[in-house]
Amino acid sequence: MQRLWQVDASRGLALTFMLVSNFVTDLQYFKGYSSFGNLWFAFAQLTAFMFIFIVGFSLVLSYNWAVKENKATLGKYLKRGLWIFGLGLLITFISYWFIGADYIRWGVLSLIGSSIILAYPFLKAKPVWSAVMGLLFVIAGWIAWHVTLTTNLLLPVGFTTASFSSVDYFPLLPWFGVALLGIFFAKTYYSKISNLQSSKPKFKPLCWLGRHSLVIYLIHQPIFLALLLFF
Repeated sequence: MQRLWQVDASRGLALTFMLVSNFVTDLQYFKGYSSFGNLWFAFAQLTAFMFIFIVGFSLVLSYNWAVKENKATLGKYLKRGLWIFGLGLLITFISYWFIGADYIRWGVLSLIGSSIILAYPFLKAKPVWSAVMGLLFVIAGWIAWHVTLTTNLLLPVGFTTASFSSVDYFPLLPWFGVALLGIFFAKTYYSKISNLQSSKPKFKPLCWLGRHSLVIYLIHQPIFLALLLFF
């Protein structure tokens, strides 16, 4: 599949923002940093929106390539989704061992893995379905934010208890909706996007980050924690 440097660079920028946001979270959790709390929260939400929107966007590009190669099967997306979801579970177990009660529950990799699987019907459908369902998921996520339950059984969906706490939490409501909006945007403007393939690559450092985003995400926290312990 021919990559679009614009998408790689955008993912690299979102990843850079995520690294900054996660380092600040580490400072808050381990070092008691508390300045500009609302600003950093808004920054984290914007960063997450960018990153997950690009996930949906990229799914359309990979799907269109897979169609041309006769490889656009459910099994392909099921395998990829389960692989990333499994990495998310691994991070959950490691975080539970390392930080205890506030461990990562349904973090960003769990969301991305499940979104890859759930998005498959929308990749085959008309763009309007991605737009409608994406908006509904976002609205439902806002409602879920204001509802508390007495059980965590619906935690992956977006409903939590009053005492719930996690350093990383990305439920399907609203975040799968953001991925669907990325799918809608890519499907709507795919013909124009395809014309970008011939343009000369720019922002090569960001492109490199974007192409290796999963590996960087997996190793960045051990590096951050080592730096905090060292200094």
